[in-house]
Amino acid sequence: MDAQAPAPAKRAGLIFIFITVLLDIMGIGLIIPIMPQLVASFLGGDLSTASRYFGGLAACYTAMQFLFSPMLGALSDRYGRKPILLGSLLLTALSYLTLGLAPTLAWVFVARTMSGLGGASLTVASTYIADVSSPETRAQNYGLLGAAFGLGFIIGPALGGFLGAFDPRMPFFVAAGLSLLNFLYGLFVVPESHAVENRRAFTWAQANPVAWIALLRRHPIVMGLAVSMILQGLAQNGLQSNWVLFTTYRFHWSPTENGISLAVVGLSAALVQGGLIRVLLPRLGERRAILFGLALAAVAFLAYGLATQGWMMYAIVAVASIAGIAGPAVQGMVSKQVGPDEQGAVQGALTSLMSLTGIVGPIVANQLFAEFTAPSAPVKLPGIAFFLGAALTAIALFNMVRLFNRIPAQAIEQAPVSV
Repeated sequence: MDAQAPAPAKRAGLIFIFITVLLDIMGIGLIIPIMPQLVASFLGGDLSTASRYFGGLAACYTAMQFLFSPMLGALSDRYGRKPILLGSLLLTALSYLTLGLAPTLAWVFVARTMSGLGGASLTVASTYIADVSSPETRAQNYGLLGAAFGLGFIIGPALGGFLGAFDPRMPFFVAAGLSLLNFLYGLFVVPESHAVENRRAFTWAQANPVAWIALLRRHPIVMGLAVSMILQGLAQNGLQSNWVLFTTYRFHWSPTENGISLAVVGLSAALVQGGLIRVLLPRLGERRAILFGLALAAVAFLAYGLATQGWMMYAIVAVASIAGIAGPAVQGMVSKQVGPDEQGAVQGALTSLMSLTGIVGPIVANQLFAEFTAPSAPVKLPGIAFFLGAALTAIALFNMVRLFNRIPAQAIEQAPVSV
């Protein structure tokens, strides 16, 4: 199946990806509200100390994605998207079972390592979108992917916070069940999207986790876009790893309250990327959507760090969600720069690149949180990671302005000739 396939086949593929990502993110969202509590339970309940380990767990997860995403992306170019997707889902289910049964903090790290290895399903989902989309519809279809993320984070965190109030480990078992259901759905329903004529031989050189540098350098526009993706990824990963820590410290929110807040974040994202983006993108165009989104995100990061009341976080979320228009616009612009035979490799390279930001971002952000909330801190500044995120996003915005000023619009918006 490809971009020229009949409309019903393309629609079925998009529905599959939507459901796949929805269930995947639900499983991830289930554990977010209670993970800091689980880590702290092994460390005498000390939240500041737990934040250091919590950052390490997030880095461990994304380090595995960084190391293995290029390999799995390249394998999907050779063997198709479906077998790679199914294998990753099984490993994800096993990782959640391990988390639910973990007797020590070391086993929590083992489980998160397995989760990172299984995280390739999102990489393959992005590639699947490119397979079944035309150059004109890719940005909007990536918005559908964002909507699945949003809905997953509505249901997942709310359910995780609710279940965690009864038993901190119950959400892990529910997440394992969702991953297994996702596997069965993919096994019996999913059509293969990668046409045989577009497949290419796998080589170990493609599996090199730093080979993406050479690959992206062959596409200068993609490389320029990737710089801003790195900066925004660092900021966003710092936000995600600090949200529950920040709200627990500053507002004394419970797992249930954190779950509700994250559900609101997901709802806002779903409304924007599942509906509003389809109105805004055609009117603004990809360039202006990216610049507008990054500018709004920088302001939102600053506001999060300055919030003094819990209700303020909800007000900021309502505005910050609109900034999500930048992500699908960037993805759509990137996908136009490469042919169908390289979509999997490029998407795997970019996922690996973003995974690298997921290693550095949580470690830096959570170390800053620990330093500025510890009893010995010279000044209490729990929002320090959000302030750093605002600065990084502002630099990403400046980079995009420079890129767009140097390169004509036609060069960015023109899709390559298929080979």
